[in-house]
Amino acid sequence: MASAAEQLASNLSLGTFSKATELKQRIWFTLGALLVYRIGTYIPVPGVDASVLGEMFNARGGGGILGMFDMFSGGALSRMTVFALNIMPYISASIIIQLMSAAVPALETLKKEGEQGRKRLNQYTRYLTVFIAMFQSYGIAVGLEGMHGSFGPAVIDPGMFFRLSCVVSLVGGTMFLMWIGEQITARGIGNGTSLIIFSGIVANVPHALASLFQLETSGALSPIFILAFLVIAVAVIAFIVFVERAQRRIVIQYPKRQVGQRMFGGDSTHMPLKINTSGVIPPIFASSILLIPATIAGFSNRAGGGDTGWLGTIANALGHGQPLYMAVYAAMIIFFSYFYTAVVFNPQETADNLKKYGGFIPGIRPGTNTADYFDYVLTRLTTVGALYLCVVCLLPEILISNYGVPFYFGGTSIMIVVSVTMDTVTQIQSHLLAHQYEGLIKKARVKGRGR
Repeated sequence: MASAAEQLASNLSLGTFSKATELKQRIWFTLGALLVYRIGTYIPVPGVDASVLGEMFNARGGGGILGMFDMFSGGALSRMTVFALNIMPYISASIIIQLMSAAVPALETLKKEGEQGRKRLNQYTRYLTVFIAMFQSYGIAVGLEGMHGSFGPAVIDPGMFFRLSCVVSLVGGTMFLMWIGEQITARGIGNGTSLIIFSGIVANVPHALASLFQLETSGALSPIFILAFLVIAVAVIAFIVFVERAQRRIVIQYPKRQVGQRMFGGDSTHMPLKINTSGVIPPIFASSILLIPATIAGFSNRAGGGDTGWLGTIANALGHGQPLYMAVYAAMIIFFSYFYTAVVFNPQETADNLKKYGGFIPGIRPGTNTADYFDYVLTRLTTVGALYLCVVCLLPEILISNYGVPFYFGGTSIMIVVSVTMDTVTQIQSHLLAHQYEGLIKKARVKGRGR
């Protein structure tokens, strides 16, 4: 039987949305903030000839770790704009702080202090974001000075002044995007950081589709293959939605307790465990680590003008579509799936919290036995989730490497788009439910006064 909230959600309609004034304001604010972000992706960094960098990306086909970052930034990196680093340093800092909070006792204590501890951790994340952005921007500035194309050098006037201006521009753009993401989360519809990445990927989907159909026009791909590819893409999206919404619900029972002459408790609820607890983090980590040798070899080849030796051999073996790349990519996805799941979900801590509040799993003794049961269930779910990530990420890799499908149709980008879309729809439904509840409360008060 559906719950009251599910019954209320089923009654949501366009009329309900039109009456939700606050929700419409939040949506308009979110759209305005994303528009500012898209405008910023066309403001160039001073002293850089973007045509040289664009030539390099075209020659590489948009691949490598730079291609992945360019995809997340909505093309800002290939145009070398002030938002070239996008929000990725902030995401990296957030993941690092989250991992450290599970290993460093001081950060773990802050994590348990509630709102005050969360603010401290957010502040540490911002500091680390500045450090990572400075490191990455300086590396980009040095790399740009060594680039030359058919149009000439990438940097018009290389030197320390250019490096300083490049670092200031890129770090300032990252911090501004971090602020925009926080504003969208607080004053918009939520998920500010995810929506920034989402808008960057979606903004280049029309160009990717045009490139795909251009391959068909030039005869590189047949119309039947294009149709089959679109069918596969829709099937992969449906598969991602199905798995991301799938849950293993563990029944939690609370015993009855008597307070005075009244009886409380005795309720039964469930704890939902997602199949893919780690989300899109394992593919991002695995892609970043695997593509570093190829990127370093590419820069070394351009700087030295010759063979990169053993580094080039490793880069070729770990190239897109190579058997070694596929095997190592799958292995690293599986490893990071287990690793990140172990970080975000602690079976012993969850079992202790249940025991503290009197909850228990029917047929399982509280304490250590409950923690072992959580670990057993989570291990099985993570195995299925890791295999699901491997299938979703390796299938597009085969199409990209063997048939020249644009990089924007990779498994990581599709997962991000689908996941953020689902989360955004959930946020909008939550705001509509809150609006309906407020309307019901106001009606109840009016009726109470009328009596």
